[in-house]
Parts: sequence; C-alpha cells; structure tokens
Amino acid sequence: MTISNSNVANQVIKQTQSESATLHFFNHIAVVEFNEGVHLDLSSARPAIHDLIKYFGQKPFGLVANRVNSYSISLLDVNEIKPVLPNMVAYGVVSHSEAGRMNAKIESSLCTSQEISFDNLYVGLDTVYNRVKETLAASLN
Repeated sequence: MTISNSNVANQVIKQTQSESATLHFFNHIAVVEFNEGVHLDLSSARPAIHDLIKYFGQKPFGLVANRVNSYSISLLDVNEIKPVLPNMVAYGVVSHSEAGRMNAKIESSLCTSQEISFDNLYVGLDTVYNRVKETLAASLN
C-alpha cells in the first residue's frame, strides 16, 4: 500500500518527487517510495537526501522506506549515508513481498542493531516515530 492510498495520506505535510523516488514528509518522519527498477547508490539518492536535509535541517528524524516497488541498493553505499544524515535517528523498511523482507534483513544487518523490517505500513510508521520520540525525550534530559 502506498502512502497516498493509506489512512495517513491526509497527514502528509509536504511531498517531493525526483527521478528515483517520492518523499512524503510528516512532523518527525518521512516516507520514501522508490520508483520501480531504480538502482540506489549515493548518486541516485542525492535528490532525496537533499530534500531530507532541506526539510528537517538539524532536527532528529526517522525515515521509512515503503517498498511498494522493486529496486536495488548498492550495499557498499549504505554506510556512507550515515555521515550525510547524522540526525536520522530511526530507520525502517516496510516490505510487501518475501524478496523485500529478505532485502530488509540484509540492510538491517549492515546498518543498525535495531530491527528495521516491517510487514505492515502502520506498524513501521509507528515504530519509527516512537524511536524518534525516544531520542527527542532523551536529548531533553
């Protein structure tokens, strides 16, 4: 299910599109839906990264990749994104197929110690949002 077809579509504050993806922005999280057949590397992800930086600035945020399409990721570039987005404090992948779940498991093993793979869009959004809120609460103490 795409964000546009979900129950949270009316909560989207801003939306941007590039050749590789559509980004849906909420208060503390963004949802990225990459286009069918895209190969993601640092170069092809640059417009989305720019939009994330422009929208969130230095504020902590979470990112949910909603895998509604099939795409590939350059796993060697995954660790290079962390320094570019140091305020991305939570990440999740919502998979709608077995292949998507397997890819999310691989991504999870490379980029974080927390579980990032979700079968349900709403669970993924809620989990990532709560992780951002925990980070915000911790930074206030």
